[in-house]
Amino acid sequence: MAEIKKIPERSEVPVEETWDLTDLYPNDQAWQKDLDETRALAARIPGYAGRLAESAKTLLEFMDLNQEVDTHVNNLANYAFRKGDQDTRVPEYQAMQGKLMSALVEMNSASAFATPELIRIAPESLEQFYAQEPGLELYRRTFQVLQDRRAHVLSDAEEKLLAATGEMAQAPQDIYGKLTNADLTFPDAVDGQGNAVPLSAGSFVPTQMSEDRALRENAFQTYYKTYGSVRNTAAAVLSAQVKQLQFYATARNYESPLAAAVAGTRVPPQVYHNLIDTVNANLDKLHRYVRLRKKLLGVDQLHMYDIYAPMVSGADKVISFPQAKQTVYEALAPLGEDYRAIIKEGFDHRWIDVRENVGKRSGAYSAGALCHPYVLLNHQDNLDSMFTLAHEMGHAVHSYLSNRNQPAPYRDYVIFVAEVASTCNEALLMEYLLGRTADKKERAWLINHFLEQFKGTLYRQTMFAEFELRMGQLNAQGETLTADLLSKEYKALNEKYYGPDMVSDDEIALEWARIPHFYYNYYVYQYATGYSAAIALSRRILKEGERAVKDYLGFLSGGCSQDPVDLLKGAGVDMSSPKPIQDALDLFGSLLDEMKALMAD
Repeated sequence: MAEIKKIPERSEVPVEETWDLTDLYPNDQAWQKDLDETRALAARIPGYAGRLAESAKTLLEFMDLNQEVDTHVNNLANYAFRKGDQDTRVPEYQAMQGKLMSALVEMNSASAFATPELIRIAPESLEQFYAQEPGLELYRRTFQVLQDRRAHVLSDAEEKLLAATGEMAQAPQDIYGKLTNADLTFPDAVDGQGNAVPLSAGSFVPTQMSEDRALRENAFQTYYKTYGSVRNTAAAVLSAQVKQLQFYATARNYESPLAAAVAGTRVPPQVYHNLIDTVNANLDKLHRYVRLRKKLLGVDQLHMYDIYAPMVSGADKVISFPQAKQTVYEALAPLGEDYRAIIKEGFDHRWIDVRENVGKRSGAYSAGALCHPYVLLNHQDNLDSMFTLAHEMGHAVHSYLSNRNQPAPYRDYVIFVAEVASTCNEALLMEYLLGRTADKKERAWLINHFLEQFKGTLYRQTMFAEFELRMGQLNAQGETLTADLLSKEYKALNEKYYGPDMVSDDEIALEWARIPHFYYNYYVYQYATGYSAAIALSRRILKEGERAVKDYLGFLSGGCSQDPVDLLKGAGVDMSSPKPIQDALDLFGSLLDEMKALMAD
């Protein structure tokens, strides 16, 4: 494992490895000025209450005004949250985020009349309006989507009341973020030679990838002991998240929080259940993987702190950030020069915040700002971080193309398709690397990483999705989601997924406490469905070339102009069927066979 260095303060990070937020606003004062102007603009919205059906002209004025406010809010939110994420300890940016959230609650409350009024406009009246004001054609799909929600929209007064609860609904995620990113600190871990190794949210997984088993075990125990010290607080916050999802689902007449969540992205609930059912029917492959891992590591017992350790010893490499950028750029050649030009633009013009620093938000993401996307990394100079770069730049290009090819109402793609572009990049990177080595050990090392992607994305994220589903079910049954209950349910799932050859250590029962995606409203299943779709798309691109690339770029440029399942069908993948998931799991099985053969000598 590469040496884990001291985590720098934000001021110590080279400026070229930080993102340039002046593309959004030149300074904080400009942000505040825009916030004030946006609030003034939004103050005009209530003047349209009760008037949306009076004429085509009035309706168009309102829709254009609402869209203008949304555009300003996109810029305001990107600046405030990117500033806050680069150092979560800074009170000025905590205050900035608070100001914005309060303003958004005001705006949402002021515009709460709109959805019920729009839904009440008769379809025949809308047709007349389109003829009278051709500009309204831009919003035809918007109106149709709203009409489809008729059964879940409340009275004007009820909608206004629900809108006013928005800031409270955000509280569980906000509290969790402050707890885990700003307040929770970890003692040093100790390696096999007795040396102290700094431990943080960003460095934990790298310690688990170490070939030093003593370090892995000590870091694992130290990390979860720290979470154990706040287990009751963490459970209370997660319980509050589950309860607020149930509250909104009930208020809007959905049969469950899952049904409410997938309705927001216009995905049939059966897609969620297809994923869990198909993965559960293929747990034997994950159990085979665990047995192979146990054999290759040469241990009498395989523990959860062994799950990230490389099965191929001595082949790992230090991959600097410049090397990672160049390799990713070369690997994406099958997508064409127009695609790669966007990648290069991002690399050369500071779209990316590269390194971990004290107080920085953990993990990685891409945020689709209108000027250009912003990418947060916590780069660690290893293979995994290179794949993370490819992943997040897939998101970035998706946002870039949708923002530039779709009119404002349809530029934001929905969550269901969000993980497709990112994972397709990863699959192409893996194919590129595998195609450029004849060395048996290096090939086994890469296949090890490919297997880890399958295990971590298709299997693990489905396990998370099943846990989310279970939390919702328990809450609906009146159970109190205590730390003990959450830990019991999580450990049982962990044992089911990893099978009898894995020791499910007591500490792993607390893993629920460190997963931020449990605050994202049934988000995680889309990593697994997206991974399955991306595997299918990457193989089509490599096999069919230009025609497949054209279809794929059309998908990336589609925003939310169609339902997500239809967008994917246009690119050549049908996610209404379990087939892409089963095909991906079959590939996992064949990779296991190849890995076993490569390591037989």
